Amino acid sequence: MKTDKKILEIKGLHTYYGSIHALKGIDMEVYEGELVTLIGSNGAGKSTTLGSITGIVPATEGQIIFDGHDITKMKPSDITKLGIGVSPEGREVFGGLSVEENLRIGAYTRKDPKEIEASFNEVYELFPRLAERKKQTAGTLSGGEQQMLAVGRAMMSKPKLLLLDEPSMGLAPNLVEMIFELVLTIHKRGTTILLIEQNANMALQIADRGYVLETGNIKLSDTAEALRANDDVRKAYLGSAG
Repeated sequence: MKTDKKILEIKGLHTYYGSIHALKGIDMEVYEGELVTLIGSNGAGKSTTLGSITGIVPATEGQIIFDGHDITKMKPSDITKLGIGVSPEGREVFGGLSVEENLRIGAYTRKDPKEIEASFNEVYELFPRLAERKKQTAGTLSGGEQQMLAVGRAMMSKPKLLLLDEPSMGLAPNLVEMIFELVLTIHKRGTTILLIEQNANMALQIADRGYVLETGNIKLSDTAEALRANDDVRKAYLGSAG
């Protein structure tokens, strides 16, 4: 359920990769309880935006406010402790560790064993396949199972904001649909989500609002429904026009 509280606010964000001006003064906001998607073609700056929010790619100019804290210059580890969970592009599970060990790493900022156990139960309820494979090494899982593990690991931190970076990348069409259904289920259970996604069609079907990023600039922002009906968006990202 959306509230009037801004959980994330990005103001005039500029980020460089060396001499490349990757983000050119973008403004974004996410309200508590929302599912917001950031869509755009490959190279538009979507992952750079996520990297700047998490502190991995430091902002050059502008401000990032999370839950009332200015995190613009914070270390990634400190940002995580404030309540941002990340499922990174490419999944990046620890292949030599078991499913259970990967999930436990996600809870490293938490102290209460009972609360951690409750999060294990929640993740296994959402992803029964992970429960069946809890002792299996993550490197032997299928791509879809590794994506479930990456999302589950991010949820183990009990985040105030869950960042999902290209969760459908590299998955078969039937698995893509399943992953988006799971994202929607997580959101409906009360988790605020910022979804970075190249699959604009699927992302806009489940999101409340969306931003369209092109070459480091926010070109459009609106409700997901309005963006799906926009001719320019349809032509550029949804494979249809008119």
